[in-house]
Amino acid sequence: MPLDRSILARPLITLAVVAASSFSSFAQQSPTPSRVRGTIEAADGDTLTVKSRSGDDVKLHMTGDIKVVGITRISLADIKVGSFVGATTVPGPDGSQDAVEVHVFPEDMRGTGEGSRPWDLRPNSTMTNATVSESVAGNDGHTLLVKYKGGEKKVVVSPDTPVVTYVAADKSELKTGAKIIAFVKQLPDGSFEANRIGVGRDGLTPPM
Repeated sequence: MPLDRSILARPLITLAVVAASSFSSFAQQSPTPSRVRGTIEAADGDTLTVKSRSGDDVKLHMTGDIKVVGITRISLADIKVGSFVGATTVPGPDGSQDAVEVHVFPEDMRGTGEGSRPWDLRPNSTMTNATVSESVAGNDGHTLLVKYKGGEKKVVVSPDTPVVTYVAADKSELKTGAKIIAFVKQLPDGSFEANRIGVGRDGLTPPM
């Protein structure tokens, strides 16, 4: 008796549906965070308890070679032609990029992370680390042309845009109430290991 092809096809169709459903579920899972932003609630040796910006309590285990930097406010006028900066931006109405924040790297950090990449501060935000090649002052702030290897961007910086820089700091500043951004990887137990932390000075929330 010849086999009914529709009967043979049913298991394959079912398998395909299950596979597609599984792939869709995997694709919708949130990526493992590589940055934690929040306020330190407790410091116990090399472990920090942080209330993240989403309201979660996060355990951070600091590595033995942890790098701690301070983040402090500067003025828009401190951004000069030739400055190496990082700018978090979102798309502007005219094809430019509107700055959410700008941080000016000290000279010994020039070249850090040069390039442009998606960023997780806001939806559709991008981080661009580049050198300022032009700066045009206007009534509504500055327009910067920043150049990096392989590209350039026009960045609009309003007078209200936070502008900060990095300064020397150490682990003693990682105390209760300090606001931080930590660069992390997730450990098997669900906690996070941090090898670099930026801490806001004078109550500043790191804007990046």
